[in-house]
Amino acid sequence: MGTRTRTRKDESGKPGHITAEGYRRLEEESHRLWTVDRPKMARAVEIAAAEGDRSENAEYQYSKKKLFEIDRRLTYLGKRLTVLTRVEGPPPEDGRVYFGCWIRLLDEHDAETTYRIVGADETDAARGFISVDSPVAKALLRREVGDEVTVRRPLGEMLYEILEVCVRDPG
Repeated sequence: MGTRTRTRKDESGKPGHITAEGYRRLEEESHRLWTVDRPKMARAVEIAAAEGDRSENAEYQYSKKKLFEIDRRLTYLGKRLTVLTRVEGPPPEDGRVYFGCWIRLLDEHDAETTYRIVGADETDAARGFISVDSPVAKALLRREVGDEVTVRRPLGEMLYEILEVCVRDPG
């Protein structure tokens, strides 16, 4: 019997920052998992277990696996919600880039991109939400409209010009 090794370091207890909206979303997910998804899956396990031989019961095996995944996510969320620092209210409106801001950029190929700098727990590439720990965010923080910023990326350096900084969703 071998031991299972982690492929990634457990960072659930590592402090971090999160926007108030991001914190609310994690709380809502935790509440939904606890009050809706978990009871539903526990009932499915109960029903499948009553059908007989559990070793050959695919529905039982599936339901147990899903219940385990829900419990694992609940444990993770419980740890994260206790160590995260909620950043309340909008950042200052002084034209500089801060945590929580939306930033419209122009790259060296004349392509425009909009990002919002958020905590690592709320990053979402499809929405343009980037982690405050990312190379792009680190290069942009405290800069202001008109500044040119060089970002070191794995694919090479990229030059951006900051076109606009918004403290509220520009969309």
